[in-house]
Amino acid sequence: MSENKDITDCVATVPKGVDGAVGVPGAKWFIAIVNNRSEKASAEKLAKMGFESYVPTQTVVKIWRNGRKAKIDRVAIPTVVFIRCSEEQRKEIVALPFIFRFMVNKAAPATPLGKPLAVVSDDEISRLKFMLGQSDIPVTITERPYEIGDRVRVIRGSLAGLEGDVCGTDSAKSDVIVTLEHFGCAKLQINTVNLEIITR
Repeated sequence: MSENKDITDCVATVPKGVDGAVGVPGAKWFIAIVNNRSEKASAEKLAKMGFESYVPTQTVVKIWRNGRKAKIDRVAIPTVVFIRCSEEQRKEIVALPFIFRFMVNKAAPATPLGKPLAVVSDDEISRLKFMLGQSDIPVTITERPYEIGDRVRVIRGSLAGLEGDVCGTDSAKSDVIVTLEHFGCAKLQINTVNLEIITR
């Protein structure tokens, strides 16, 4: 997602009075929207307040105009901070000045109070961390899902064990998609010799 609107098009301000209606017992991963380029600073502020958060980043090599190379931590999903908290804690967090709103689940049916809040599973967060931490090529986040193809598993290399769907192929490589609910999908290209089919 290259522009702020790619994220903010998917969200809405939590409707008045919605907190009690969409409350989730226990700690869950919610999706907070913050200012662009303030993701890491927002996470640091939350950490100082005792809240668990996660900003998806990937270490990539940046080449400057003068030819100098440097490793940087690139934010993979601009304006987003994942926050693991209870519903009661979320009510406190949404009032913080650097938190704009929480993302809603656009796929869920609307209620008189609006759409329910988006909740991300622990497994989804773990898969995202694995992809961003282990892949030696940039992982891109796209806002639209791809056509479902073969379900595959990476069988060798740094991403061994990762499962996803094939969205495109050429003679030697496949574009593998890992679904990220509420955003679309994460895509990377993997040599076909490193894949095995799970289901077709």
